[in-house]
Amino acid sequence: MQGEINYDLIVTIVNKGKSEKVVDASRNAGAEGGTILFGRGTGIHEKAKLFGITIEPEKEIILTLINRQITDQVVEAITREVSLNVPGKGIAFVLEVEKIAGICHVLNKMVGEKIDELNGSDNK
Repeated sequence: MQGEINYDLIVTIVNKGKSEKVVDASRNAGAEGGTILFGRGTGIHEKAKLFGITIEPEKEIILTLINRQITDQVVEAITREVSLNVPGKGIAFVLEVEKIAGICHVLNKMVGEKIDELNGSDNK
């Protein structure tokens, strides 16, 4: 279908206090924002150490729904900003989104662009 936008969901899990860095990095890379949830590592009731690295039980989970075209640049920005390549800093993974509802601003933008196209306007 022409004009179809495919979406991905980036799920980032970081230690407590790091979610704002994730959201800022996402926005700077083209995302519009994110949703922050709070959690705790399964089975961990106090600080533990793994290979000498302190593992915090409190976690923040950031859900970022984005246009698939910018997935790689957003994941790279998040990885760089919160050092996900360093053990114990967190993880991020991407899920394909099959259906969405409730993001009318994207539809409105597409309709506006189509109207401009039909009217011969160039708003670039």
